[in-house]
Parts: sequence; C-alpha cells; structure tokens
Amino acid sequence: MAAPHGSLVPADITHALIAMPMNQTDVEIESKQTVYQGRFRIDRYRLRHRLFAGGWSAPIERELFERGHAAALLPYDPVRDAVVLLEQFRIGAYAAGHDPWLIEIVAGIIEPDETAKDVVHRETREEAGLAVEDLVKIADYLPSPGGSSETTALYCGRVDARDAGGIHGVKSEGEDIRVSVLAADDIGAMLGAGRPFNATTLIALQWLLLNRSDLRRRWS
Repeated sequence: MAAPHGSLVPADITHALIAMPMNQTDVEIESKQTVYQGRFRIDRYRLRHRLFAGGWSAPIERELFERGHAAALLPYDPVRDAVVLLEQFRIGAYAAGHDPWLIEIVAGIIEPDETAKDVVHRETREEAGLAVEDLVKIADYLPSPGGSSETTALYCGRVDARDAGGIHGVKSEGEDIRVSVLAADDIGAMLGAGRPFNATTLIALQWLLLNRSDLRRRWS
C-alpha cells in the first residue's frame, strides 16, 4: 500500500497506530490472585487477549506490581529562569548497580482522598520547602506498563526559588532530601552528561527546554 504524501511510512501502519482498535474489551481475565501484600501488592493474572492477525492468544500469566498512582512536579522559577531539583536515596537504583542517590523532581503517591494537584502542592512543601503558585500539565503516562499499573500525572509548577535549598523531607517516612537550584541554561549540559537517571525527571526537563520561552512569557 502506498505511503501518505511526503511520508515513508505505509498508510495502513499509520492508520493502525492512529486508530488504536484494541481496547479493554479485547482482554479476557481467567483468574486474578494476590500473591503478595505488604506496603505494595503483587497480583498474578491469567488471561487471553486478541491478536493483531485475528483470533485469541493462548492463556498467559502476568504478575503485576500495584503501588497506586503518582503525581510529579518540576518546580520552575521563571523570574530566575531556574529549576529546583532534589537528590535522595533510591533502593531501585542501588539494586540495579547504579549510583543510588538520584537527581529527581517532586513526586508522591496519590492517596484515596487526594487529587494529583493536591499531591504536587503537598509534596512540594514537604520535599522542597516551597509553595506552588501556578501549574501547567505536562503529560499523563505509564512509567512501566510491562509490570505495573502505576500512572504518573506530570506537571510544571511556578515557584519562587530565591531561598530554595537545604535538607527536607518527612522524617517519619525516612526521607533525606537535598534541594538544589539549577539554571535553566545548564539543563542541556546535564542531560548531555547522562543525568538525571530517571524517566520522570528526563521527561520534565526535556519538556521545559521545548516550552521554556512560552512559559516565561506566560508567567512573567
């Protein structure tokens, strides 16, 4: 089949990607069992799903890590043209053989009585000692859909970074968070050096580089 004008991608492939014909009705759950329950939960599913070529798959088993849903925020000061970044210990990075103190942005789990916006306001106070003055939505996404149902609601928030810094976090939760301020002009060099090493922060910083001028006009 011919590709659309000006495109090297076949039209049928392009149409399939845009149409996204498969949905939740194309999955049959045969069984679901909770195999671990602690701070988080692991469920084991036995299921079938429709195949792209037609028909149904053979039964397959998948284990799913249930940890709730998260909200995250990149604190940005448009007056100083700077971002506020956090550093804290992460067991996942340690277990993977990497430096376990990661450069991150503000983030937290959405509790049953909270909205994503509630979380980023609360967590920015707890983790960075700052108040969020305005919000812009960046994206909603699945960080690890191969093994977890977690979604992340990602924002950029306007802050006053004049007095940002120091050590923050909720001691009862074992948090030890160092806060730093980075000039937006230095983001590209940091990304080029392979830092930060987590997806949420990478997405937020790359988004800011694309939208920085418009955001400064909007917030200045």
